[in-house]
Amino acid sequence: MTFHRLTASVLFFVLFSAALPSGASSPQNPQLPTAQIPTARPEPEDEVTRRWEHDREKKANEERFQKIKDDTEKLVTLSNELKEYVAKANEHTLSLNVIKKAEEIEKLAKSVKDKMKAN
Repeated sequence: MTFHRLTASVLFFVLFSAALPSGASSPQNPQLPTAQIPTARPEPEDEVTRRWEHDREKKANEERFQKIKDDTEKLVTLSNELKEYVAKANEHTLSLNVIKKAEEIEKLAKSVKDKMKAN
């Protein structure tokens, strides 16, 4: 009689555990529902970071543009000085100042061009 009870108990356990969903028979690995993270609205920290980066980029662009304007004004001044040096020279001699001024203009013009390309 004990054998029949044991067999019945084992049979009941096997049938009962087979009828349960697969996650219910293993309590060590419970399946927790996953939360859906809304993607339509950014986190407040992300919004602050994005705004800070935007302001930083805007300020950098303003500074770069002001530097371009200042360098352009300097180019005009240097060009006028070069014009005066060339006017003072004759056809057979150019002073060292003319060559130095032309190199300075060339260097500054390249700098302005590079800043404009950085846009």
